[in-house]
Amino acid sequence: MSMSIGPHGLAVPEPPAGAAPAGESLREQVYQRLRDEILNGRVSSRERLTEPKLSRAFDVSRTPVREALSRLLSDGLVERTDFGYAVVVPSLASLRDLYELRITLELRGIARAIENPQVRHDRALLAAALERWRELRDDVPDPDPSFVLLDEGFHRALSQASGNAQLTDALVTVNQKIRAVRMHDFVEDERITATIAEHIEILDLVLDDRLDDALTALHKHVGESLEVVMERASHAMARMAVHT
Repeated sequence: MSMSIGPHGLAVPEPPAGAAPAGESLREQVYQRLRDEILNGRVSSRERLTEPKLSRAFDVSRTPVREALSRLLSDGLVERTDFGYAVVVPSLASLRDLYELRITLELRGIARAIENPQVRHDRALLAAALERWRELRDDVPDPDPSFVLLDEGFHRALSQASGNAQLTDALVTVNQKIRAVRMHDFVEDERITATIAEHIEILDLVLDDRLDDALTALHKHVGESLEVVMERASHAMARMAVHT
């Protein structure tokens, strides 16, 4: 299912078969579908999200829409405005904090394996990820903001392979919060090819049990200097403002 929300209105095609379990409540369906659109960057930060508009788009009453918006507000994905709701775009100050947290979470997955020899990475999971990224290296996709989802998948798998589910959950949450900005970091060919090469390098190092080198490579990948990361974020936010 793909719902496009833009300046000319909102259209919601029918979700694909199996998208919502038979017993799932209507309010849960509305919440999940709208949340997915926001997290996947398909809702403009300047789009007005109002109960009447969303009710017409989803062909439901205002009640499930109101409850969905309330939950999204609690999730920190939307904020109240004079006209209703809008997607939250992190400020540079909050981005600095989130990026710093992201780096800490990213590195911790490998660091815990270095500190504790009993912690072993899931080699099957890493091997599958390596195969996937080698395929992408052989058939490099065109620059597209949606590449951020593939990037997040790599980091999720790398963290998950280290065996700490809570660590992975925290990383996923942080990446979701900064996705609206990070997605505009993948609009250049060089950025795509560099990311693919770095992912392959990191996976190779972990699979070869060269964890110290893997930690160094990962640190470089996510940003040795927070100022460099913030510069990238600033450019990404500027591009996002242009696109919206």
